Amino acid sequence: MQQQNAASGHDPMIECKGVWKVFGRKADEVIEGIRDGRMTKAEALSRFGCSVGVADATLSVARGEIFCIMGLSGSGKSTLLRHINRLIEPTRGEISIAGQRIDQMSAAELRYLRNHMIGMVFQHVALLPHRTVVDNTAFGLEARGIARSERRRLAMEKLELVGLGHWADHLPRELSGGMQQRVGLARALTSDPAILLLDEPFSALDPVIRRDLQDQFLSITRSMQKTAVFITHDLEEAMKLGNRVAIMRDARIVQVGRPEEILFSPADDYVRDFVRGISRQLVLRAQDIMRPLDTPTAQAELAGAKVTAHPGERLDALIARLANAPGSVAVRQDDCDVGVIGISDFLRAIQPM
Repeated sequence: MQQQNAASGHDPMIECKGVWKVFGRKADEVIEGIRDGRMTKAEALSRFGCSVGVADATLSVARGEIFCIMGLSGSGKSTLLRHINRLIEPTRGEISIAGQRIDQMSAAELRYLRNHMIGMVFQHVALLPHRTVVDNTAFGLEARGIARSERRRLAMEKLELVGLGHWADHLPRELSGGMQQRVGLARALTSDPAILLLDEPFSALDPVIRRDLQDQFLSITRSMQKTAVFITHDLEEAMKLGNRVAIMRDARIVQVGRPEEILFSPADDYVRDFVRGISRQLVLRAQDIMRPLDTPTAQAELAGAKVTAHPGERLDALIARLANAPGSVAVRQDDCDVGVIGISDFLRAIQPM
């Protein structure tokens, strides 16, 4: 079993231990065969007619973390996501949320978990066409029996949060695709869940709208301190959004780590191929390329700096700000200068690997 934990101090909100999902009548034989190395996923299908959706997945998601799971189509990422709220029953393994085993919950306990603790956002947002935007947003509260005035108030709060308050009484057909995805996010947030599960929610959108929604998603989840599991097939999206990223291949998790760990220390050739074309601006931060202030040259560059940055600021955001004020960057923490970044430092940092 591949054990993947976060750093020390990890406060787990979601834990999967040895989770398997094998579709077919001979699942036990397939699991033992794969464990013993006598069988591959392809052989399980050809010999036994069994499809391996998830193979021995172990991961832990910290409270307040954005955890991205990425992989190609058929890698098992969406199947694994659906185990977290038990839309799919595991063949083997344990799944816990906030320390409670959901694979052992009763139907009533599971309904409460889904209605109160988990919000889901899908690629196809599936808004009800005959309901207004605000009524779509409040749908989960209606299912819980919340009074109309209260659910409208709560739904309006979240619509304002995603910038759609003035569209509340319109119908979904009047909204663009990106706006409909914002409604889907607002709907998931309206019940104030502790956990958001997102299955490729932005993949069908054009690049500009997608970037805007990614930025808005980051801002909202951080400000509201939500735990999120985000599925994507786009490595750049995973690197931009995830505090940590899990890469799946053929139903297995092959690596889990912070974006910079995956970029600079890939676990195998498969991961190495994945990250080969990734933009380093999405991963590197100011602290990774800054120079100390212990030389006259560094001090001179610091004196002429027109832009300041926090050590944890990502290079893509910093470069965008530099477009309006080119020059050196003073890296500052707690009102104290801790380093400087010159143009040559940026150029070296963004060179392809």
